[in-house]
Amino acid sequence: MKALAVLLCFALPLVAQDVLKSSLVFHASFDAGLNADFSKGSKDCVIKQGKEFVPCLPNDDVKIVATGGKFGGCIHFPKKGVTRPQFNGLNVLGYNDKSWSTTVSVWLRLTPDQDLEPGYCDPVQITGDDVKKGYIFLEFSKDETPRFFRYAVRPLFHIWNPTNVQWADMPFEKRPMVQVAKPPFTRDTWTHVVFTLSSVNSKTAKSSGSLYLNGKLQGRIENWDLTFGWNPASVALVLGASYVGHQDDLAVFDRALTDAEVERLFKLEGGVSSLR
Repeated sequence: MKALAVLLCFALPLVAQDVLKSSLVFHASFDAGLNADFSKGSKDCVIKQGKEFVPCLPNDDVKIVATGGKFGGCIHFPKKGVTRPQFNGLNVLGYNDKSWSTTVSVWLRLTPDQDLEPGYCDPVQITGDDVKKGYIFLEFSKDETPRFFRYAVRPLFHIWNPTNVQWADMPFEKRPMVQVAKPPFTRDTWTHVVFTLSSVNSKTAKSSGSLYLNGKLQGRIENWDLTFGWNPASVALVLGASYVGHQDDLAVFDRALTDAEVERLFKLEGGVSSLR
């Protein structure tokens, strides 16, 4: 029995890691460049120029720091610029109009009240063809000191904002978001951020979204009709909207990870690369 217990002690973490691996659909380590290392869709990091998408290359707004990451290299936004790297394609996020679930994981390093410039900052967004048809984002608030950190899931405009009130004027409790008043971000350490989406667009299951910091649940977006109207071909994972700081180890999974799985992801010694 003792030998069996020892075997289980080693086997269970490996099984859990294999389950995470099977759900991974996208990973960008930023060790050697902006393109993804692994993707079940496109690996290309692009930016929009007019109506076209062109390769996103390091520039004054977006740099690759070869040894400055949580795991190897990382991406650095040294100033509030206009370059917003993004990853497009149906299989990157798996959006669909029936029932969509996903998880996005990223590491951030910044001191918000010192590094960010005035105004809202969205380090990560999921966008479609029209923000009134849906909009998902991580956000540092613009007016509060210290700044709030938020995860927001805005479905069709008439659902979340039927009276057409400005986002900044809407009471916090009326917004479809999780808000963290004193988030642990600092230039000196990396903070792990994970957000999940569950059963978006489902007609039968309850939709929800969850936010985690350093492996711990911060809150859930529940009791909302999370119906979107995006054209699936237009959905993109976008980085660095007015963001100043570092990002590393960006990953996407094809379902909403559990609380225990998010904690396991946070504790991976080699980051997401160890799943591949």
